[in-house]
Amino acid sequence: MRQPFVGLVLAAIIGIVVADYFPAISRPILFIAILGALAGLRWSYGSLVFALVGTTFFALHSARITSTPADALAEIAGGLARPASVIGIVTTEPKIEATGNASFLMRMHQAKIAGQNFETNATVFVRWRGRPNVGDEVALFGTFQPIEPPRNPGEFDMRAYLARRDVKNLFIVRYPENGRILAPGSGFSVLRAAARSREWMQRILSRDLEDSPDVVGLICGTALGLRHQTRDDIEEPFQQTGTLHLFAVAGLHVGIVARLLWTLAMVMRLPRKPATALIIPLLFFYAAITGLHTASVRAAVMSALLLGGIFFDRKVLAFNSLAAAAFLILLFDSNQLFTSGFQLSFAVVGAIILLADPMFVRFERIVAPDPFLPPPLLSRMRRIYAAIGRGLARGTSVSLAAWIGSLALIYWYFYLITPISLLANLAVVPIAYFVLALAMLSLIAAPLSSGLSIVFNNANWLTSHAVLYLVNLFALLPGGHVYLPRFTERPAPIMITVLDEGTGGAAHVRANNYDWLIDCGGQRNYEHTLKSFLHSNGINRIEGILLTHGDAQHIGGAADTVADFAPREIYDNPLDVRSAVQRRLSEALQLARIKPRHLVRGDSLFFGSDVHADILYPTSDLKITAADDAPLIVQLVIENVHVLFESDAGTNAEAALLEAGDNLQSDILIKGQHHSGGSGTAQFLEAVKPKVIIATSRPSPIAEQITEEWTREIAQRGIKLFRQDQTGAVEIQFGNEGWRTRAYLTGETFRSSSR
Repeated sequence: MRQPFVGLVLAAIIGIVVADYFPAISRPILFIAILGALAGLRWSYGSLVFALVGTTFFALHSARITSTPADALAEIAGGLARPASVIGIVTTEPKIEATGNASFLMRMHQAKIAGQNFETNATVFVRWRGRPNVGDEVALFGTFQPIEPPRNPGEFDMRAYLARRDVKNLFIVRYPENGRILAPGSGFSVLRAAARSREWMQRILSRDLEDSPDVVGLICGTALGLRHQTRDDIEEPFQQTGTLHLFAVAGLHVGIVARLLWTLAMVMRLPRKPATALIIPLLFFYAAITGLHTASVRAAVMSALLLGGIFFDRKVLAFNSLAAAAFLILLFDSNQLFTSGFQLSFAVVGAIILLADPMFVRFERIVAPDPFLPPPLLSRMRRIYAAIGRGLARGTSVSLAAWIGSLALIYWYFYLITPISLLANLAVVPIAYFVLALAMLSLIAAPLSSGLSIVFNNANWLTSHAVLYLVNLFALLPGGHVYLPRFTERPAPIMITVLDEGTGGAAHVRANNYDWLIDCGGQRNYEHTLKSFLHSNGINRIEGILLTHGDAQHIGGAADTVADFAPREIYDNPLDVRSAVQRRLSEALQLARIKPRHLVRGDSLFFGSDVHADILYPTSDLKITAADDAPLIVQLVIENVHVLFESDAGTNAEAALLEAGDNLQSDILIKGQHHSGGSGTAQFLEAVKPKVIIATSRPSPIAEQITEEWTREIAQRGIKLFRQDQTGAVEIQFGNEGWRTRAYLTGETFRSSSR
């Protein structure tokens, strides 16, 4: 009874979860639950309260996910791209993408589709090469498009993420002049003030550090929660060492701000209650500055409740405050329950509250002096040792509790286990405390003395470098982190995954615990396609890479793949072509003292038990002018099943294979598109006789698109065609009863006859 919000938030969670699975039966469930609660009055008044809370949240969540404005807009816009004119207000801070586009959420109030005007308050995800700010009213002309699901295994599901925010449509503005700002700052004055404050703080914290973008990213990420401005290669070691929470403005950050504000109030000799009344709204404004993320809102609510105890002269229990923060956040937005940020934030803090103190008692006994020895008899060194031991015991208990609280969720969402985080947090968090404190001192000093602010920034340069050095050191330790597949997934011992890389190519071959790659896709897509796929499959190192030819969309991601997954062998095309990306890759490999081996016709590679690859093309003396003219053509042999990787080979390469007289017959043909548009000739298909063809296809450029005539020819031959513009990635699993091909996007399946 002393912690009533714990029961209330549990009732709310039950109501939300039930509503998420059964949103259409809200009225009957609500009626039955109220009757049950009234009947429960005979035994307990509390049962009525919990039942009412559960049914209230059931009804709230049902209303939020059914018949929403976004659903109505999606029905009007349809499933195809449709031109439209819209007017609305920018509701999130625009993020500048690598392409130069600004991406943001916009709540519309007017739209015009197919000559029909209508009013709506739906929110859409916008991409526009403009520079709006939060609260600006903008008029845009572009196209409504449905938000695509992930096209590859392991890829981030942007559609599901935005659906939780009631966003079901993407709005693309092609040219900058197709949009204009009607009224700057016409809404969301508090958020706009927070955004302007954040911009000012970022400028202050970056002064005299312009030549150190990594340091600026760490300082601004730590103090202001600006994770999107930190490069992925800088952020990844923090994730691998369990220290990524430093970029999430949470209890540590809000606590430091609260302490600084309280110290300032005491210097100004403010009474405790007026000081509390002043600090609480400032903490929420700081949460708004950092983007109103779940962790910062949770920390602000908990701090407000703890400070409220001072205001009302009452003791506040930490776990009840945590439950109250969860209750209020879910009341405002029940969809937060299903986000990783909400779950991680509350799981970690809950574990610290429940486990840290009992662990500290046990750890302290190890370093504590003899309790029967009077303190005056302790030597100075013994007292110092005891003080250091107590600090280490406290840090270890908090770090271990946080690791336990986050273990299951980090594994489920990021496929990652980080045993090194226990040690990394002990070493890094105390230094990160000084990074945050120096950032706050720089901001406080800036209005008084720009020189003093720059002094604090330069001191922060040193502490930030110490953090980056330690984090990268811990990330490199063997066994410090490991990627694991989800326990719900049971991949076949032998399988091929042909990733959807647009006009490029990348395929993963698993051969009885040996992992190989045939091409690595483009550099631009590497992080969210190939790298995400490998991590989601629990792959920490690959056996080897085959690079078929110097096309940027096939080998652009090779340098990053080599750096991240340390392949034991790299095999390359021997032919010299004028490929800039191939030259850059060669230079990168030379700097890393890695020498790839060249493959030519007649070579053979052992991939694993029952799996080997034969190189059919090219010959070493061939003269070509374009990389597509002579890629490595590989025939993979899996027991008695043959898989032919044609890459982007054209008609000349196919004719050369036919002339050589090799047995090309293969069960599965995997092919790209030649830059001339010519490949997959009738003679070549007659020789290969595939049952299945997996082929890339994109509408632009025109040579990369499969023609209708070729599609009809494939159908007439009785060949099953998987077009990757329609199917996404394609998985091929091999087993004792034959092989099975499945499209990731559509679920379409083709099964071979039994062996």
